[in-house]
Amino acid sequence: MKKLHILALSLLLISGIGVSTHFISSQTMAEQTFAYAYATTAAQTQYIDVNPLSVVNNPHQYLNKNIRIRAKFDKFSTLGLDYKPALRPHEKYISFMIQRPDITNHNIPLSEFKIFLTKELAEKNIDLDAGDEVLFSGRVFSTALGDPWMDVDKFEVVNKVKKATQK
Repeated sequence: MKKLHILALSLLLISGIGVSTHFISSQTMAEQTFAYAYATTAAQTQYIDVNPLSVVNNPHQYLNKNIRIRAKFDKFSTLGLDYKPALRPHEKYISFMIQRPDITNHNIPLSEFKIFLTKELAEKNIDLDAGDEVLFSGRVFSTALGDPWMDVDKFEVVNKVKKATQK
């Protein structure tokens, strides 16, 4: 009877070691698969097209998501720079505002949306005017103060408005 208990305990121990070994090797394989998938995805980031008002109304839904927005440029700004919970230093970044898409009869900036560009990228587009249509992509990195805070990866001017000439 004692031999039967020892034999059963041995079999249980051996099978446990086998399962553990299989789990560890599959976990390593899963980590390798994740590393490969991440490397592949990093080169080809997918962006979700969104309405800026949706992002402002539900910032937590877009946290850590890659999004793309088409909007009317309003102006470059220093809004949100150097705010410690979502730090983007003024030495390296500039923020910009877009116009509220829900108001069409005059220009009102969507100040609840903190959007950051590197100064290098902003300098390439320094000639933007209010009303120019832009397409920008990036990642919402924070929801500090209940607002979305976004780093822009790609920035493109889609349509320039004609400046009214003064006489």
